[in-house]
Amino acid sequence: MWVAVLPVMAAAGELGEPVVPSPHILVPLLLGLVAAATGLVRHRPPAPFNRGAQALLGVLMGTYLNPAALGGVAGSAVPLVAVTLATLFICQAAAWVMVRFSGVDRATATLGMIAGGSAAAVASADDLGADGRLVAFLQYLRVAMIVMSTPLLLSWILPGARQGSAGAPDADDVAPWHLVGGHDQMWGLLVLAAVVLLGVSLGRHLRLPSPAMIGPLLVSAVLTVTGVAHGFAPGGVLQTLLFTMIGLDVGLRFSRRTVWRLRRILPAALACTVAVSAVCGALAWTISALTHIPFGDTYLATTPGGINAVLATASSAHANLPLISSVQSLRLFEMTFLAPLLIRLALHHGPRDRPRTR
Repeated sequence: MWVAVLPVMAAAGELGEPVVPSPHILVPLLLGLVAAATGLVRHRPPAPFNRGAQALLGVLMGTYLNPAALGGVAGSAVPLVAVTLATLFICQAAAWVMVRFSGVDRATATLGMIAGGSAAAVASADDLGADGRLVAFLQYLRVAMIVMSTPLLLSWILPGARQGSAGAPDADDVAPWHLVGGHDQMWGLLVLAAVVLLGVSLGRHLRLPSPAMIGPLLVSAVLTVTGVAHGFAPGGVLQTLLFTMIGLDVGLRFSRRTVWRLRRILPAALACTVAVSAVCGALAWTISALTHIPFGDTYLATTPGGINAVLATASSAHANLPLISSVQSLRLFEMTFLAPLLIRLALHHGPRDRPRTR
């Protein structure tokens, strides 16, 4: 069924191209949300689809690490790293609010509000003593809000941000019917398959967080930075299906039953999500003023979470993908590795009471 659904959703995204920003992620997300809320679809796409999308996204992210482009923003590394650390403290403040005013336990609030590594946060919930249902709800509520708001913000409120800056790959160089970015499609697909298989195996062997994505990202980044291989990044039809899969998967997580069951924490969750996004937006403006990087680029680089959606939006807006991918990836590692430590510290200072969501 899903083999037929994805092309239909991709076609719907094409129809939205003239009027909807980042249509290949926004349109499937909205259609998936409606389908889940009305009961037309009761299950998310199979796990292999999701893992495949994560692996392809990891490869795509790794190919954005262009040494020449990154050299142009090397002088801004310190403030950008400082922003990622500041985001960590902001998210912990939001977690404290969730514990204080909505009755969510500390482990769940910490994992649910942490920005970066949504899949890793959900997957590690049980191991860290958190409620996986609430973690998924909080994480993907924020992701959905960012997916829907970021393209609209860039295109309506910040039209100048769509110009981006130098260093982003030119999507127009890839023919619509191509599957990878290079001219030799067969060779590119073979390299892509090898990078995915090696990356996923490496990620699992090293026990990396989100191994299906981070493993291929590391392998792809090494090949790109060293110049060993190129022209294997998902492009054309394959990239369209990748972004479609991402949007659809997020939309299908928000069923009417889930929202109704978790309605008690919805007001606090919405307030915290909006507050975190607003503060991160202010930090992005500050960094833009200090480094002279376009605000559109710093906003996309520092927006709290939703790396899949951010990259899709950045690609559509022709933004500085090396910068955005690098900062977002840094925070992904940072948040994922620090989450267990933060939870242990939080539990050390207070009891954990698991909320009742039924």
